[in-house]
Amino acid sequence: MTHSDFESKSALVTGAGSGIGRACATMLAERGARVLVADVAKEPAGKVADEIGQNAVPWVADVSDPEDCTAMVRHAVETFGRLDIAVNNAGVAGEQVPTADTSVDGWRKVISVNLDGVFFCMKYELQAMRERGGVIVNMASILGSVGFANAAAYVSAKHGVVGLTKAAAIEYASAGVRVVAVGPGFIDTPLLSEAPEEVRQGLEVLHPIGRLGTSEEVAELVAFLASDRASNITGSYHLVDGGYAAQ
Repeated sequence: MTHSDFESKSALVTGAGSGIGRACATMLAERGARVLVADVAKEPAGKVADEIGQNAVPWVADVSDPEDCTAMVRHAVETFGRLDIAVNNAGVAGEQVPTADTSVDGWRKVISVNLDGVFFCMKYELQAMRERGGVIVNMASILGSVGFANAAAYVSAKHGVVGLTKAAAIEYASAGVRVVAVGPGFIDTPLLSEAPEEVRQGLEVLHPIGRLGTSEEVAELVAFLASDRASNITGSYHLVDGGYAAQ
């Protein structure tokens, strides 16, 4: 393992105030990147930036707002001089009900953050990268390739993220911009740690490996894909799911 993959590189990570986003921001910084730690909530963004130290700058952004996204990317470029890596991780879970019972507002909320938000971020990240190259890692899900009951909006959004990733990768490959998607399985986050034991066990057995994944395992994949070691990888969708989607 190298800890200097990202020396002189700059990055932004959305949804970086907790969970997978926090792990990605921390790992990129540990390996040399200067990181814009972006989150919809000020306090978590500041806390993670403080934990990382001098290589991190906190920023508040709602990715469902295109003006917030353009301001976030502009601030990253102004602060670091350029943008080399973007991890579009921000997302929400949404209602857990059958499709016919999904509320219109609930549908729109999930799509606005999980799909529109990725598009808005990419739109401005690509504008910042297309002259000098860069890497965009979009956080999809196992549900970007398979269905799941009672999660119509989430499944639809994550499938959309995979398609958006492929389209942009083709468009910007000649400009030296790589665009990839990552599909985590169920991850052991603070939210799940508070769930009843039977709920955790029910999720664990869905994975052939017999356990939930960790945020750090997802971050390891993100860091590899963002590094020059993955220089021939673009337009692809990479699972880190303990075998979930292989069933």
